[in-house]
Amino acid sequence: MRRKDREVTGADALEEILVRCQVCRLALHGPEYPYVVPLNFGYARDGERFSLYFHGAREGTKMVLLRADPRAAFEMDTALRLIPANDACAFTMEYESLTGCGLLSVLEGEEKRAGLSAIMRQYAPGRTFSFRPAELESVAVLRLSVLEMTGKRLCRG
Repeated sequence: MRRKDREVTGADALEEILVRCQVCRLALHGPEYPYVVPLNFGYARDGERFSLYFHGAREGTKMVLLRADPRAAFEMDTALRLIPANDACAFTMEYESLTGCGLLSVLEGEEKRAGLSAIMRQYAPGRTFSFRPAELESVAVLRLSVLEMTGKRLCRG
């Protein structure tokens, strides 16, 4: 990272940003151009390793591209606030962001249920949910096994 003064390191610090994010932009390899889609997400952490979870339709562009190539990248951000200035080039933005890459897989069975539970924890912390068999059957649940994740922050007091 070029701006080391803005770099966020360590799993705990990265997770502090992750819990505040609301949308994850997932990038897949399209045939001619990258394909980016904003998604609701959840996560799980095992020591220093993270997994991101997504849900969606069982068919469609995302699923076609995943089947062709499971490599993906992601971006999410939070704490956005414009900081205006007198000079155009002095404008800046406060933010916290995460970027990274990993491998996608489609989940089934208990892993699918655990992925949906992780998504719900992101948006309704402290609550538990059950999923009817028909609900589980109707949705695809994806896990992105994160291989690399970088955090960046610019927050002024």
